[in-house]
Amino acid sequence: MTASSARRSPSDVAGFTASPQLAQALQQIVVDLVELHLQGKQAHWNVVGHNFRDLHLQLDEVVDDAREAADTIAERLRALATCPDGRSSTVAATTTLPPFPEGELSVSAVVGLVTVGLRATVDTLRTLHDQVDSEDPSTADLLHAIIGSLEKHAWMVSAENRSV
Repeated sequence: MTASSARRSPSDVAGFTASPQLAQALQQIVVDLVELHLQGKQAHWNVVGHNFRDLHLQLDEVVDDAREAADTIAERLRALATCPDGRSSTVAATTTLPPFPEGELSVSAVVGLVTVGLRATVDTLRTLHDQVDSEDPSTADLLHAIIGSLEKHAWMVSAENRSV
């Protein structure tokens, strides 16, 4: 092959586009990450009791990481020529996370609820990972980092309710 024959024409360069299945998988991940962010904020605003301040600040870290991860996957969807849907009605209708209660909650209750939310989100990521990886290993790499971050948060938050 000569150098001139290796050139592509503009019509040959369409770019990678997500299949409907890949788009649906990534959309579910976005929805669960947005819901995790919202639940974390709800917990942050309404946690009370012993060690309130420490958990209050720790929840900000969870919220920030969930929001950043949702943004990363939503922007990946855009890069793959599809549109993420993060509207509140879509999140409420399609999230797989258990509902989060309203009102003031004890530190112990919040630790349990947030740990469940983190683990449920990780479960979504792990469940959809192989499907994503089979079509787009680059996006699967993004999922690896998010899984690691959320599992670390689950460990750290759950430690608040453990004693030795």
